[in-house]
Amino acid sequence: MESDVFTVVDSLPGSRMDAFLRERYEQSSRGEIQRLLKEGWVQVNGRMAKPAQSPRAGDVVEVRWPAAVPTEVVAQEISLEILHEDADLIVLNKSAELVVHPSAGHSDGTLVNALLHHCQGHLSGIGGVERPGIVHRLDLGTSGCLVVAKNDQAHRSLQEQFADRKVEKTYQCIVCGSLKEAEGEIRAPIGRHATQRKKMTVTEPGRPGRSAWTSYRLLERLPESSFVEARLHTGRTHQIRVHFQHLGFPLVGDTTYGGRANVRFTEATGITPSHQMLHARHLAFFHPRHRAWVEFDAPLPPEFEETLTGLRTLNRGVL
Repeated sequence: MESDVFTVVDSLPGSRMDAFLRERYEQSSRGEIQRLLKEGWVQVNGRMAKPAQSPRAGDVVEVRWPAAVPTEVVAQEISLEILHEDADLIVLNKSAELVVHPSAGHSDGTLVNALLHHCQGHLSGIGGVERPGIVHRLDLGTSGCLVVAKNDQAHRSLQEQFADRKVEKTYQCIVCGSLKEAEGEIRAPIGRHATQRKKMTVTEPGRPGRSAWTSYRLLERLPESSFVEARLHTGRTHQIRVHFQHLGFPLVGDTTYGGRANVRFTEATGITPSHQMLHARHLAFFHPRHRAWVEFDAPLPPEFEETLTGLRTLNRGVL
């Protein structure tokens, strides 16, 4: 069993313990944090923590991560594009169609099912029954670099690096419309949509939301669109998709956040991608074992390349 002990530096009277821990362990799901609290795996000053209690300066918090229990998630032979593999981790180029872990509507055929077959039991247990080895996630419809831990030590190291914002995460995307600036930053808090609970949104002052920071630079102007590189400095759910929608430039192919901008894009170009044009191009971190800085790049998938080619063809002869 792994454990993490730390002392709260500043009192947070307006915050709850569950939200505080979710912020600290941002690569853990809200459900996982709630389960740890409910089952007594979190203690404050030697007593079982309550989800609603406020963190106070000087509190000693211990978070214990139970070992994985036998899982009913089955191993399945599913093709994976592996960029790197060693005794501690796997870095792969996830396809846009592949769901990361089992969930409602996706009981099998996921990355976890594929990893159980490929790794033959050598995955960390920190993610629990349904998410062994999963340190971070990419949305359905998003492709690219994703790292998976093969043991608990690697998982904990990678999780801490994500939490401390030491991991470099660079994406490439195509957005609707012509970006006005060649580069910029988006600093806008993100929270759950008030009425559409499966969607995220930039939150107004006074409403629940977590700080979110995306920087970007324009790579190429295209017909009715822009090819953009974006760097994540935080890791909020749907962050790039929500931030560019907030700017007024939703991602091409994004049926959740694209709205009328995507309709206009298709009418003007004749191009209708099957999913959002978002790809995790680059991932870099300190290796959990030897601490060397390692970097990985995933090539753009065929549909992304085809969309770029189609737009560049339309752009010929246009200044």
